[in-house]
Order: sequence, then structure tokens, then C-alpha cells
Amino acid sequence: MNDWQRKSPLDWEKYVNKMVKVAAIEKHEYEGWVLTVDPVSASVVLATFLENEKVSISVVLGHAVQEVEILKEGDDEMKQRLSCIFAPEEGKAYSPEELEKRKNDLKTWLETNHIPVTEQGESGRTLCVVGVLTIDPPYGPEECSSSNEIILSRIQGLIQGYL
Repeated sequence: MNDWQRKSPLDWEKYVNKMVKVAAIEKHEYEGWVLTVDPVSASVVLATFLENEKVSISVVLGHAVQEVEILKEGDDEMKQRLSCIFAPEEGKAYSPEELEKRKNDLKTWLETNHIPVTEQGESGRTLCVVGVLTIDPPYGPEECSSSNEIILSRIQGLIQGYL
């Protein structure tokens, strides 16, 4: 176990949102902004901003890290950019009325196609299909979840076609 792996999560937290240079085994060096450090493996997740707003993500495995040097502090704008990397795309914000209409339209369409669907949850916001798949607002294919991969795939395909 190396010195980097012996650090605690509180020690690693000091590197988050900072530009660093990571020296790894076999004389490899990596530079980037630290998104996070995995508390179990001590692996460092680095983000590098490329042209046209693309982002490259690198993971340096904890056992390979020999030294981490802070090159630059992240300002508030950089912290905001880093925090949005894995956030879902900013889609259209729906009003409660629009969400209710989307839910009712999808429920009606599913029932028309002989697919049993119920509403669940205290506010009835989640649709439950055949008792094994749920659809959360805003009721698109990405909001479907089920442990049954076949049903998940088929319902997502149907909803994609419906939309």
C-alpha cells in the first residue's frame, strides 16, 4: 500500500476541484481537474477540458499513484463546470401541469395498447407498468427502471416510439 492509499477521504477531499499533476508508476504523468477520489480504491478521477466544450475523463488507479501535486486552485466558475460534468443534460423544465398532462397522456396511450399501468407513490407521480417497471417524471424512456432487462428494453422502445 502506497502513501496515497493510506490517506483518508478528508485528505483526498483537499484535492477536489483543483488542477493537479499525478505522478504514477512507470513514469506516467497525468494532468487534470480532480472530480473525485474513490474512497475504496484511492483512484483519482480527472477531467480535462478539450476544444468545443468536450470533456475527457481519466482514472488513475490508486495503487499506481505515487505523488499528487496541486497546480492550480479552481475558482467558482470551474467548480460549477466540474459539478455539471455528470449531471443529466439540462432538459426542458416542465411545469406541474405539463408533467400531469405527460403522465396522463402516456398512461392513456399504454392502456390503449393493452399494457396494464397504475399510478403509485403518495402523490401518484410514478407510473407502474405490469407491476415490474416504474416510470418517473418527466415520463421519458430514460426515466424507466426495472430489474427485468427485457421488459425495460421493450417499454423504453415503445415510449421512444410514442414520443
